[in-house]
Amino acid sequence: MYDDTRKLQTAGGLKLQTELTKTLGIELPIFAFSHCRDVVAAVTKAGGMGSLGAAWMTPEELEMSLDWIEQRVDGRFFSVDLVFPGTGGEDAEKTPDEYRKLIPKEHLNFVKTLLDDAGIADISEADRDTYLSEYAQKMAMTHKKSREQLEIVLSRKSVNFIVGALGVTPEWVVKEAHAKGVKVGALVGNGKHAAKQRAAGVDVLVAQGTEAGGSVGNIASMVLWPQVVDAADGIPVLAAGGITRGSHILAALALGCQGVWMGSLWLGTAESDLSIEMREKLFAAVSEDARLSKAMTGKQGRMLYTKYVDAWHQPNAPKPLDWPMQSIMNGYPFKRAERGRNLDYWTYSVGQAVGDIKQHTTVKSEIERMLNEYVEALDTLQSVTSF
Repeated sequence: MYDDTRKLQTAGGLKLQTELTKTLGIELPIFAFSHCRDVVAAVTKAGGMGSLGAAWMTPEELEMSLDWIEQRVDGRFFSVDLVFPGTGGEDAEKTPDEYRKLIPKEHLNFVKTLLDDAGIADISEADRDTYLSEYAQKMAMTHKKSREQLEIVLSRKSVNFIVGALGVTPEWVVKEAHAKGVKVGALVGNGKHAAKQRAAGVDVLVAQGTEAGGSVGNIASMVLWPQVVDAADGIPVLAAGGITRGSHILAALALGCQGVWMGSLWLGTAESDLSIEMREKLFAAVSEDARLSKAMTGKQGRMLYTKYVDAWHQPNAPKPLDWPMQSIMNGYPFKRAERGRNLDYWTYSVGQAVGDIKQHTTVKSEIERMLNEYVEALDTLQSVTSF
């Protein structure tokens, strides 16, 4: 059943494995973060490791998604990406409905007026409240929710790697995962973060440069990756941020990383859960269109710079709300924009790699392309250097 994957794995006679891929029982050092289960399954079947971005899912949705993936990956391992909230304690947290009620009328009026002026049809107040409640359930990432999610994930023998995407990984997470034989990873944006995660006992560090989509720091990938490799002191490091080509994979391995963690590239594939109109919005973008803003979540993140994002940077705009209230509030304007088919008033987390995403494609074809480019990059390196 591995014939096609073996061909990919040994493109040009090269076996593309690292110590980390051997540890995790996979064949390619390509790790794919995606909120879409189709992408996770496709990358996993191709020999890499899909990582399901599940932080926004309810426990019931997570169970269904894991079932769906397991039925399609032929017994291969995959991973899950979760958010473990800070150490404020459960008593300091609020319910999703309490978070929703913290959204000021000023902010709702701001986005309502913005979309009204753009001629985008409004939705009923009842529909608006329904969407806000749905977003609150998804975006309010509480201790209770993260514990339930972790319990579900650790009950699956198909998951042997989990990744924490926010802050220092709590001790209880590492302890419970290790008790099940599951490796723990964490995203980091500088060397200090790496040292803290190492002290917390994580097994893998994902060094995410500022070029990446979503929540990011301020250090570019080429600078960050070797800094984290040094700070990791032997812990395997995955490179993230701006990776779309085989030459990028070669560069990451040359800098001491043991694989690559990719997200933006998969948004343009047939397996992506973005609509065709949304994908074409990304295809029309250049790298400079992926900019830093707090408009989407209230935290610094890189996203597609649209008229909606620009409006939050104008002098008359209110200050973005803290997370998760800003994310919850955006459920209303984004749903209006989608219904009105006006994606100038929508946005999506995407990295500067968007400039390399230009046409409809598939996960398999993208992996084939990158592996062929990897071999070509090796040949080029040999042709331009001598010892």
